[in-house]
Amino acid sequence: MPAARESLLDAARVALAGRPWPRVRMVDVAATAGVSRQTLYNEFGSKDGLARALLRRETDAYLHGVERALAMVGGPEDRLAAVGAWTIAAAHGSDLTRAMLTGCWSERLPAPSRPGVLASAVPAQRRADAGIPSPAELLALVRDKAVNALDGSARPKDTQELAMACESAVRMALSYVVAPSSAGADPVELVRGALGRWINA
Repeated sequence: MPAARESLLDAARVALAGRPWPRVRMVDVAATAGVSRQTLYNEFGSKDGLARALLRRETDAYLHGVERALAMVGGPEDRLAAVGAWTIAAAHGSDLTRAMLTGCWSERLPAPSRPGVLASAVPAQRRADAGIPSPAELLALVRDKAVNALDGSARPKDTQELAMACESAVRMALSYVVAPSSAGADPVELVRGALGRWINA
């Protein structure tokens, strides 16, 4: 029941925007999505299962945005700058994404977990129940996606040097997530300039 699952995740996200996760009620999520509470439990198993699925969807959305940025037309520094811009925008647009990228979880958000739960009958829930990557694992995923997308189009002498450039782009973007720039400073131009000098050296 993919449509119901997405509607329930949308409803949970809306509920989370209005109140802390401990005060989000399953009955309200089901009612907002227009399905029965039993359907909600069939899909996610529990409120913790719903939280894991919400975090998994947020992680996937961020990674899909990274892939879109890397697929754009332009040189390696432009594409890495686009990854930086997406990282900053995604973190500013979602408390969940910001927490996922930085590891700073407030009490109002569902906490990430890697529970030892029984295998769900719902394949999407089995994937969600596996948990989300830690910030370090997520950074490594983005770095590896960037290396795969840019290998052959950048000038660093080896893959290790390219990996360092890709990781540096994400780390620069994350620094702006944690400590936003003052008025007039453009973090995307900083990423583009720094990596342009490195990649084209």
